[in-house]
Amino acid sequence: MTVPIVWYLVLSAALFCIGVCGFLIKRNIITIFMSIELMLNAVNLAFVTFANHWHQVSGQIFVFFVMVVAAAEAAVGLAIIISLFRSRNTLNVDQIDLMKL
Repeated sequence: MTVPIVWYLVLSAALFCIGVCGFLIKRNIITIFMSIELMLNAVNLAFVTFANHWHQVSGQIFVFFVMVVAAAEAAVGLAIIISLFRSRNTLNVDQIDLMKL
């Protein structure tokens, strides 16, 4: 007994929608950053689902490259967030303005 492909795609769509809502509603940089990562993982789940359904390795290879880019993005993004917090003492997006000192 296997799980139907639709269930994986519904889970992927739900995770992506949660990520979009978190990105649009939240004002904290860390929460926005985690929402972007959640959207990337939702897309990865869809890629792996279709790769498994069609018995292709190319989808899983593409997921590997997306994960590598996401890891690099996480490292650089967290460094930027720490730098912004040290200079502004806040992580609220509305209060961070790079043109003002």
